[in-house]
Amino acid sequence: MDREYTVQLANPYLDEEDARAVYEVVKSGRLSQGPKVEEFEKRFADYVGVKHAIAVFNGTVALHLCLAAMDVGPGDEVIVPSFSFVATANVAIYQNAKPVFCDIKLDTYNLDPNGIESQVTSKTKTIIPVHYGGQTVDMAPIMEIAEKYDLTVVEDAAEAHGSTYRGEKAGALGDTGCFSFYPNKNMTTGEGGIITTDNDELAERIRIMRSHGQDRRYHHILLGYNYRMTELQAALGIVQLNRLEESVEGRIEIARLYSEELSSIKGVITPFVRPENRHTYMLYTVRVPNRDRVRAYLEESGVETRIAFPPIHLQPLYRELYGYKGGELPVTEEAASSVLSIPMYYGLEEEKQDFVVNHLRKAMGSS
Repeated sequence: MDREYTVQLANPYLDEEDARAVYEVVKSGRLSQGPKVEEFEKRFADYVGVKHAIAVFNGTVALHLCLAAMDVGPGDEVIVPSFSFVATANVAIYQNAKPVFCDIKLDTYNLDPNGIESQVTSKTKTIIPVHYGGQTVDMAPIMEIAEKYDLTVVEDAAEAHGSTYRGEKAGALGDTGCFSFYPNKNMTTGEGGIITTDNDELAERIRIMRSHGQDRRYHHILLGYNYRMTELQAALGIVQLNRLEESVEGRIEIARLYSEELSSIKGVITPFVRPENRHTYMLYTVRVPNRDRVRAYLEESGVETRIAFPPIHLQPLYRELYGYKGGELPVTEEAASSVLSIPMYYGLEEEKQDFVVNHLRKAMGSS
């Protein structure tokens, strides 16, 4: 049974308009992929500023479809951060390729471009930079490395709806961008994901592979999957997209108030935002000493928290597959030992935010 918290970590922004949109689809009887999906794709592509958006069932399959469509396969290597949700690396293994972990920058928790080139080998095929918590990676040097070595770049933008880098939105910075619409994200379709790209040929290939590899009914030209989005998800997504900017601006204001209040608490390191970025705060992550003790205090006080993320390379599966023992990625491991994500969602009331701040202050005093 889930624990009841005074302040939850996340809470999706849903209202009657969302319910009506889903109800209308149910009433229509058209539930599988159809005109609502097409509308959602068009609107999302316009929002990001790309030619194509391909809606899929979740963010993980978005990443997987990109690698499959790019012909990543056995013997290939995919450069990824270990400081991410495990799906970022798992999708390489789905294709019988090898995830190669690169360290991060401690200020943003994003992939460090300075460490990428040394990881490139003749087997390297793709780089997957992750826009951690809603702040984009420093993409310019990554794209330069990709061009130099003829690599593809798949943005893991699962947490970066509305985030920008030098004025361009996440999802328009690499060869493809992959978003998740899980309920803790800046917008949600329950489950769901979408792929963005300006590449016509790649977009068509992804669309075909999304639906069993068929270019028309019962005519299968590629190995494909059943990764389609439903009309129910798309209807919800359209409403959510319409108010994404409202949600993002609300999160930015909540983050501003957090940073203002927490900056006076000794030992708490608040998020650093690069000047060329618009951080959209899917996560608000601090670093604190004695993290586990601080977290226990907050949880006991009714504040839900999350450690985002335990390093992928130190997960039991990856230790077993590749022999990682710890110490291979010192910055990632340092960050993972001290990060703590605290409640962040659009509509977080000021009194609840004060509750979080006051208990974090007490937790730091007790640690």
